Amino acid sequence: MATITAAMVKDLRESTGAGMMDCKAALTENDGNMEAAQDWLRKKGLSKAAKKSGRVAAEGLIGALTKGTKGVVVEVNSETDFVARNGQFQGLVKMVAQVAFDVGADVEKIKAAKVGDVTIEVAINDAIATIGENMTLRRAASLEVTQGVVSSYVHGAVVEGAGKMGVIVALESPGKADELAALGRQIAMHVAATNPLALEPSGLDPAVVKREKDVLADKYRQQGKPENVIEKIVESGLKTYYKEVCLLEQAFIHDTGKSVAQAVKEAEGKVGGAVKIAGFVRYALGEGIEKQESDFAAEVAAASGKK
Repeated sequence: MATITAAMVKDLRESTGAGMMDCKAALTENDGNMEAAQDWLRKKGLSKAAKKSGRVAAEGLIGALTKGTKGVVVEVNSETDFVARNGQFQGLVKMVAQVAFDVGADVEKIKAAKVGDVTIEVAINDAIATIGENMTLRRAASLEVTQGVVSSYVHGAVVEGAGKMGVIVALESPGKADELAALGRQIAMHVAATNPLALEPSGLDPAVVKREKDVLADKYRQQGKPENVIEKIVESGLKTYYKEVCLLEQAFIHDTGKSVAQAVKEAEGKVGGAVKIAGFVRYALGEGIEKQESDFAAEVAAASGKK
């Protein structure tokens, strides 16, 4: 049996654009024969998948899965919204969420994990070859508590557990699981609606706080306020800012007369024990991805050789 060297894997990867692990598998399956390995990759659709990898994938689905004290949220992207309604793609997203639940939120570990005879990475590439669009497993996150629940909410769901936005919320508590789950879902819906930046002020990025302070200070300097007055006004302004961006200080969307912290405290009687929000994750589809704007007429003209 031929020895598969790193140089051979590199050459095959450069000639096909397929992933490193797929190239190694192709060479192993074909006893180091480069042409046979290339054909093997083509037959499996992996070469085809690589050709599509440069396209921007900013659509797709967010998948969320929770069971008891643990939960995960994943984002699997496609090029068009149409694919999100494809049953094969929906099944892929749910499979990715289940694997993330089992192996953790590290994207590379998820892609390397096996489902049956294939890895998740191969399953994604198979879907690319079948459906004809670039797809990527962009990110994943997990939350877990020692006692309590992790609840979820999926907004714009196209199938159970997958939609345009997914939120998971972890509640640490010795209380009743069913009451905790209901409270957790309410808080997850709140997070979806308000998009808090942190649980509390201490969790905010210091750079974000500094920027807010600088903006407020400059605003009042331009109004001619003295520095000692500006300092007090800025501190007051920061308190207002915290109420806007910190989960515990936000007005609870289900009862705006209370903060989230107050609502959680009041729920403790019904839950039957102290409740602490241990964390939350909110994924909105495509956030932060720079989408390409296409000029259809220009594309047609280019394709036909016209200007």
